[in-house]
Amino acid sequence: EKSGDKENLWLNLSDGFIGGGRKNWDGSGGSNGALDHFLEAGEKYPLVVKLGTITEDISTADCYSYAKDEDGPVQIPNLKELLENRGIMVAGMQKTVKSTAEMEVELNATYAFDAITEKGAHLVPVAGPGLHGLQNLGNSCYMNSVAQMLFSGTVPELTSRYGSTDGATNNPLRNISPTKASDDLLCQVSKLSFALSSGAFCGPAPKSAEVSDPSASDPKHRLAPRMFKHTVGHDHVDFRTGQQQDAAQYFQHLLEKLDRAELGAGDRLKSKSGTGAVLTTSHLFSYKTESRLVCEADNIIKYKESPAETMLSLRIPKSKSTLPDTHMPDVKRQKSEDHGDEEKEKKEVPTVAFDACLDEWNAPTTIDDYRWPHLQNSISPATSQTRFVNFPRYLLIHMQRYELGDDWQPYKIEVDIDVPEEISLQKFKGTGPQEGEKIAPEEAEGDAEPTTAPAAPAVDEGALGQLMDMGFNMNGCKRALMAVGGSNVEAAMNWVFEHNSDPDFNDPLPEGGSAASAAAPSSSDADETIVMSLVENLGCFTANQVRAAVKHCSGAADRAADWLFSHMDDLDGAIAALESTSVAENSTPKPTTPLEDGDGKYNLVGLISHIGKNTGSGHYVAHLKKDGKWVIFNDEKVALSKDPPIRHAYMYLFQRSDTIGAPNSEY
Repeated sequence: EKSGDKENLWLNLSDGFIGGGRKNWDGSGGSNGALDHFLEAGEKYPLVVKLGTITEDISTADCYSYAKDEDGPVQIPNLKELLENRGIMVAGMQKTVKSTAEMEVELNATYAFDAITEKGAHLVPVAGPGLHGLQNLGNSCYMNSVAQMLFSGTVPELTSRYGSTDGATNNPLRNISPTKASDDLLCQVSKLSFALSSGAFCGPAPKSAEVSDPSASDPKHRLAPRMFKHTVGHDHVDFRTGQQQDAAQYFQHLLEKLDRAELGAGDRLKSKSGTGAVLTTSHLFSYKTESRLVCEADNIIKYKESPAETMLSLRIPKSKSTLPDTHMPDVKRQKSEDHGDEEKEKKEVPTVAFDACLDEWNAPTTIDDYRWPHLQNSISPATSQTRFVNFPRYLLIHMQRYELGDDWQPYKIEVDIDVPEEISLQKFKGTGPQEGEKIAPEEAEGDAEPTTAPAAPAVDEGALGQLMDMGFNMNGCKRALMAVGGSNVEAAMNWVFEHNSDPDFNDPLPEGGSAASAAAPSSSDADETIVMSLVENLGCFTANQVRAAVKHCSGAADRAADWLFSHMDDLDGAIAALESTSVAENSTPKPTTPLEDGDGKYNLVGLISHIGKNTGSGHYVAHLKKDGKWVIFNDEKVALSKDPPIRHAYMYLFQRSDTIGAPNSEY
């Protein structure tokens, strides 16, 4: 090898020449020695093998053909004989370098890493109110990203309620007995929001945003949200662990817990105007949708309004993706046999327009076996289309970037989403029944619904988490588990594969029916079979104690046992607290304030991006717009963003344009 290369070497199987791998168009890669030799020899000997990939399993060797009609990886049936002719005995040989296929997989898994973390960019660090990082407690970046998005000032209503900057002790939510503070969600949220939004604990901005060693920071300026993490996740099978979790699932869990705490807060949390019910946090994000169903038999139309949701989950229509134009004058992009760490060539990733994702959500779908009450409950196909009933103050959009492959393993959909920073959803607004439409009789619609629904199985949170880790939406996973008894993951997976193309697969579960019972903790009496089984097997708890634990854990025996053992120090006190909380929540009327609505024009104010092969691993990073500038929140690293990864984000936070600068005074 005339170039002196010692790595990325390829052996010509015809004449024994050893040359470097192909040089890339930008000068990176190998020395081009093997390809140059092929051309100099009159293009007679095209077959080469990469040294270091040859083992006893000869089929795994990395072989390539330079022939014009092939010019790519090939399988060589008599490779062993060709190598032995060169004195290379494959017996006992071990692999020492990565094959091109392995490097391609590695590249695919991390293709957006640099873009999301803005690696290599000279970022300007910042510090101050709303610009304070959070310490990673061990795979807690999903929590840090959601907390920054909600409580660091991007949502001024929550800053007003929880992070008032008129003193650390002035907020009544923080005036609570120290013995109760550790388990009080409102107190812990208020502490965290005050610390993030006030800048009271900020030190000077570091000299360089590239400094990643947290020990270099003064401990008094570091925020470690341990009590917040415990309070939010201590009773959840996944969020109480130190493992990576799905940020979208965590966002929904946090809102559910905040709603329950706010409704049961009593005098600690009052409406700012002094009139009406307290608005919950979820009210800021809540929207409803209407489904317009048309019966194909007689064109009778039925309108169905969904329960309120807090996150819009969009599928990515890969069929509508486009590749970037790579035809550049005077530059011919060459194929590469080796993707080394120094290679700067960017992978061509297809792009999907954000409007295409919205159109896919709004597109009419056909339901083949819909049962129509006005046709004496006979089955007739229906055409369904979904639209917004209202436009919330904040719209959180979740992109379904993960799906299951043929091997049942979740993988990331490699697409960029072309998301504008200003959008209009006006064309997706529902209109309700129109003049001249034949509307299905209301009495027929009511007759179709049973007066009493059978008791639904409780959805096991562990099973729900496993299904969501595979890339499915929470509503679809809950439907699957409900259909198979609540906890059988394998059976639920089979149900998902049979029904994931159903038009209502990702729709929220209906209120009042069995689905609602499965989606939320049951308020009915505990299953006595489970109670007596635990009493007998555990042997150290009374029936009343076990009954309270089973009821609190929605009928899940394993979670109930865990709860009992984790509260043995003061079990009677913990049970009394559960009962008082339940009474407070049940006695507090739910707010009747109508959902907010506006003109449907939105501005992008935040995004959360994920790096990794699935949502249960990898890393989360938040980018938030502060005073018109994008800021990256990468755990403790906070800096001005040069190129926010809008095309790669997993979750997008939009604020309705007419509310910017005019926060809701009720918070």
